[in-house]
Amino acid sequence: MAKNVYLAGPFFSEKQVDQVARLEKVLADHPQVGDVFSPRQHQHEEFEMFSPEWQVAAYTSDVEAIDNADVMIALSDFDGADADSGTAWEVGYAYAKDIPVVIIKEDDVTLNLMLAKSLTAYLHKVEAVSDYDLDKMEEIPYDGSVI
Repeated sequence: MAKNVYLAGPFFSEKQVDQVARLEKVLADHPQVGDVFSPRQHQHEEFEMFSPEWQVAAYTSDVEAIDNADVMIALSDFDGADADSGTAWEVGYAYAKDIPVVIIKEDDVTLNLMLAKSLTAYLHKVEAVSDYDLDKMEEIPYDGSVI
């Protein structure tokens, strides 16, 4: 059965947008993936960006999409930091809802302990998602140091 995927990750810089776009393509080509919710593609342009109405719409739709996800795939790279705060919140929320979390970290920045221990699988490259079996959800622990 095709999986509903929530794609968590920052998209504030050109590098981050490129990484999210790469993952969106990998997920679009993955035979086990059905629907993908990428917040980058759901910006509620009917509202002025960052207005109170936009904030409610963005928060509500993101939470609803996580609630409907079979798996979260999260990008934890954040321009020299251990994670984006919004992404960290999304991972924690998914974990609390018993939604498996696959974290991808391509940079060499140390991962926060709370993210490292809440993930189901840790991958080093976006492209590794292509070979990851979303039905088996093999546990792959984080293999680096933590902060």
